[in-house]
Amino acid sequence: MVLVSRQGGEDGSTDETAVDFRGNPVVDKFKTGGWLAAGLILGTELSERVCVMGISMNLVTYLVGDLHIPSAKSATIVTNFMGTLNLLGLLGGFLADAKLGRFLTVTISASITALGVILLTLATTIPSMRPPPCDDYRRLHHQCIEATGHQLILLYVALYTIALGGGGIKSNVSGFGSDQFDITDPKEEKAMIFFFNRFYFGISIGSLFAVIVLVYIQDNVGRGWGYGISAATMVIAVAVLLCGTRWYRYKKPRGSPLTVIWRVVLLAWKKRSQPHPAHPSLLNEYEKAGVSHTQRFKCLDKLIPIWSTCILFWTIYSQMTTFTVEQATFMNRKIGSFTVPPGSLSAFLIITILLFTSLNERVFIPLARKVTHTVQGITSLQRIGIGLTLSIVAMVVAAIIEKERRDMAVQSKTQISAFWLVPQFFLVGAGEAFAYVGQLEFFIREAPERMKSMSTGLFLSTISMGFFVSSLLVSLVDQVTKKNWLRSNLNKGKLNNFYWLLAVLGLVNFFVFLIFATRHQYKTQQLVKSADSDEKELNNMNNEVVV
Repeated sequence: MVLVSRQGGEDGSTDETAVDFRGNPVVDKFKTGGWLAAGLILGTELSERVCVMGISMNLVTYLVGDLHIPSAKSATIVTNFMGTLNLLGLLGGFLADAKLGRFLTVTISASITALGVILLTLATTIPSMRPPPCDDYRRLHHQCIEATGHQLILLYVALYTIALGGGGIKSNVSGFGSDQFDITDPKEEKAMIFFFNRFYFGISIGSLFAVIVLVYIQDNVGRGWGYGISAATMVIAVAVLLCGTRWYRYKKPRGSPLTVIWRVVLLAWKKRSQPHPAHPSLLNEYEKAGVSHTQRFKCLDKLIPIWSTCILFWTIYSQMTTFTVEQATFMNRKIGSFTVPPGSLSAFLIITILLFTSLNERVFIPLARKVTHTVQGITSLQRIGIGLTLSIVAMVVAAIIEKERRDMAVQSKTQISAFWLVPQFFLVGAGEAFAYVGQLEFFIREAPERMKSMSTGLFLSTISMGFFVSSLLVSLVDQVTKKNWLRSNLNKGKLNNFYWLLAVLGLVNFFVFLIFATRHQYKTQQLVKSADSDEKELNNMNNEVVV
């Protein structure tokens, strides 16, 4: 998103960069924006998170258990869905910046998401959309009939409709919320900081609700009921968003630098075989393309290497939504007489993220500031490095636990507790608390001011590519091992070997990251400032947050 300075004060006045729903400049800001408007907007992201988390964290059990799709293919379906959703955030950001504006983009995207969840509800409730039941797919998978192509059409249409809408919401809703506050007014500036804190807290609560309540309803009451509640939530969110039309502050679209970036990438590809010239003025021979080598796009020279080494973290993270959930179906999930749904175990992932996010800001960062005498305390690249390290350890732990689980199941016919999966959820969640903030901060701080919008899109694309790389790895491993490692019956497979492979790839990636990180020079080195200055610095960064 591109932030535009607004001149205003405590008298309620503001300048012409903010307009009301009729397109007129906002003269009296007390009649628009503020917490009422921001709260209505927050409901849209909360609903989107409820829908997406409720789907992604439990979809693999439906694909394997109800549609009898092989484990590897099911994991690929889930990761392709999540990868596409994050990738389409770029499209949503581009449309908002270039033509539609944030409000219209969020409204259309939320409506598309609601339609997608309604279609998903139909896809999982219409009997003809499922193959005949199979009592125990773990033992008799060869007798189960896999869902056919025509039975999957509606499912795919529903998932990618949700991805299209979710991408538009994800890339614009936090920016539209921040537009409701005037950063030149001290009172509204403080309110904005509080808004972003509540924004993250709110969507985290939505995620917990999804993986605990909705997943339970999906597994024990019916998929139709679970997805139906999600669809109703999204429809209500759209209605609430529209009800606030007259109270919002709007920013007119000012164009997107994405078109120029694509020209830069295209020209770089065309000239990839040419030697690097002695002077920057010789870098571009295509004057008709309207692109010259400037300091504005020189950031790509240092952003892309770090971008590439961040991808594997999200590849490892994606296993928490696929194979880790599937592991839980083969483990003892009972607490007394209550059986925990497999997808609900991912609540430990979300709780850990919240825990370490809080510890980072209240404990780790303040301590680091005293040592380093800088505002950041821990630099963005250091945060990324910690996240990558924790993800590697998580895969080592996951491999050890999976081998123990399989050995116990095969040799003694016993199921170990599903809570043995908590360590890998914990390690990946802690890693995300460091890596997510570190990556977002790096792309925002190191990009030129006029590329802030696309820098957040670049960050989202690392998440997207991580899920796509997971799909590619699963397909390659499945072919190379002749479906021996990743089987629907995990007791007959070797999932632990796949986890070891991810750990090794993660280690190699970490060393490559270290090479790039040690050579990187930050734009500025900020010394410790007063508490008020720290809050303002954090607020400026939060203005660009896309969750």
